[in-house]
Amino acid sequence: MRIVRCDVTVSLDGRMAASGQRLENPMGEGGMRTMAWHGSELDTSPFTGTPNPTGAFVMGRNMFGPDRGEWDLYWRGWWGDEPPYHAPVYVLSHYKREPLPMKGGTTFHFVTDGIQAALEQARKTADAGDVQIAGGASTVRQYLRAGLLEELVLHVAPVTVGGGERPLDGIGALDFNPVDVASGPAVTRLKYRPRR
Repeated sequence: MRIVRCDVTVSLDGRMAASGQRLENPMGEGGMRTMAWHGSELDTSPFTGTPNPTGAFVMGRNMFGPDRGEWDLYWRGWWGDEPPYHAPVYVLSHYKREPLPMKGGTTFHFVTDGIQAALEQARKTADAGDVQIAGGASTVRQYLRAGLLEELVLHVAPVTVGGGERPLDGIGALDFNPVDVASGPAVTRLKYRPRR
């Protein structure tokens, strides 16, 4: 069964990105320390019950790039010519932009009519795969508040960054059912399902 899920890394103080994000430092000051677990045993070991493959992604504009206002059409994302998604990606924005096909099967689509519209478009193109809410923190919060997120996976890195964006700030009182936990020296992975 396809679901809408979010699978993100946070610091021990709950930050997806540290303060001081800019073009030269997309994760903020010290934010890359949260990603040290990539390549560890938990990067490759599945939870109990392997998730469906991701068929489409949704992300906020800040996750796609650093600019605001009208688009800099030369900007093609943080990842270079071949982004790691290999699927359609729907970028939330207030400004229209034509779809941006990239190497490896990623095409960025820019959605100006809200989170529901982005999710509907992602579901149509995901086929049998899940839709993953890729971030940033504001986008995760919007989907949680709207009751549209069915699974939340937090990779908790054993570092603090002291400031920045937290995906659970301002979501109100929500309950989550714990589903699974896995731990290693570089990260603890927690899987939850928001209660309806």
